Amino acid sequence: MIKFTKQDALDYHSKYPAGKLEIKPTKPYATQMDLTLAYTPGVAEPCLEIKNNVEDVYKYTSKGNLVAVITNGTAVLGLGNIGPEASKPVMEGKSLLFKVFADIDSYDIELATEDIDKFVEAVKLMAPTFGGINLEDIKAPECFEIERRLKEMLNIPVMHDDQHGTAIISGGALLNALEITGKNIKDIKLVVSGSGAAGMSCTDFYVKLGVSIENIVMLDINGALTKERTDLNKYQQKYATTRNVKTLAEAMVGADVFLGVSAANIVTKEMIKSMAPNPIVFAMANPNPEISYKDAVESRDDIIMATGRSDNPNQVNNVLGFPFIFRGALDVRATTINEEMKLAAAYALAELAKEPVPEYVLEAYNIHELSFGKNYIIPKPVDKRLISYVSSAVAKAAIESGVATLKIDNWDAYKDSLNKRIERK
Repeated sequence: MIKFTKQDALDYHSKYPAGKLEIKPTKPYATQMDLTLAYTPGVAEPCLEIKNNVEDVYKYTSKGNLVAVITNGTAVLGLGNIGPEASKPVMEGKSLLFKVFADIDSYDIELATEDIDKFVEAVKLMAPTFGGINLEDIKAPECFEIERRLKEMLNIPVMHDDQHGTAIISGGALLNALEITGKNIKDIKLVVSGSGAAGMSCTDFYVKLGVSIENIVMLDINGALTKERTDLNKYQQKYATTRNVKTLAEAMVGADVFLGVSAANIVTKEMIKSMAPNPIVFAMANPNPEISYKDAVESRDDIIMATGRSDNPNQVNNVLGFPFIFRGALDVRATTINEEMKLAAAYALAELAKEPVPEYVLEAYNIHELSFGKNYIIPKPVDKRLISYVSSAVAKAAIESGVATLKIDNWDAYKDSLNKRIERK
């Protein structure tokens, strides 16, 4: 694990220029002619073209490669509701990752409201600026309604990454873990700890992959979601179980898969030992998982274990998803990010993990060998092939599902162009 001090982090962000982003011009500006074309009177010509055909905004401006990272700071990382200003370093970081991993330009926008109507209206009004909207760190259940409304209102891709990013990445990992253990996804018993944005979206996604709802037990801070409880919201109610379980310990007995998106250190070695043979444990609370990697693998030697940490095998990290999903969506000018595109991303991640691992990836993690198996079920974030695998799969799914407004005729040339974007970084 990389060690750093509080001062290291503060110095990194405060060193001139403060923050992690800046804006640079993409056109010449040194001569009178340059300035005449960039602003008045030359700028009037593209303005009039766009007035006559609004789709020309993609031809004459940066809209087609510009994503907004938008939050109100109500559910930031493991920090909770810290407000819009305090969330800005995280949003700047997200924008940095968009650029580094997928060559997408991004503005971070922090809205000073917890009112759903005001939030939605603000995003709707600014949407003409952007080619896509990445919602971030908005608490549940408000995040579900905000995303739903914006997807209905706007004709550009909208995704709340806290929900779908974790679902897509862990979904790809689940597919490979099940292949390794020889388990059928329709038969597995799933325990989900956490019924917030990530927990709900992951569970919804696993159901689309083939998990049976009757085989799911979901828990929140008050225990298992059951039919008898009267405090469940409409999103939780669909996963209320009829099984006679109340506690996490009871739910874990005989379970095939544990998904944790809740709190640190709530799973014990005894709970792991009570699971079915060849258990799959995704303990993804950050920065400390529901059970440590060390304790989990000490509990039994047939376990497949994943966390959100970079110092453990099988890191489920959203950076494996959102840059490449938006890249593919933007490149075919998709009007939304639909389920077909999310599923395509998960299957692409699962496929890439089965390919030979490049030497530069091994060097980045200071390891000598890595291959598909229980300690490698999902690609590493530094794998440069992610953009060609995931973005092309997403773009193809958008076209095939009818939400793309542009077509790609030569997929080899498209993949080559994606690789060149990363080479320039």
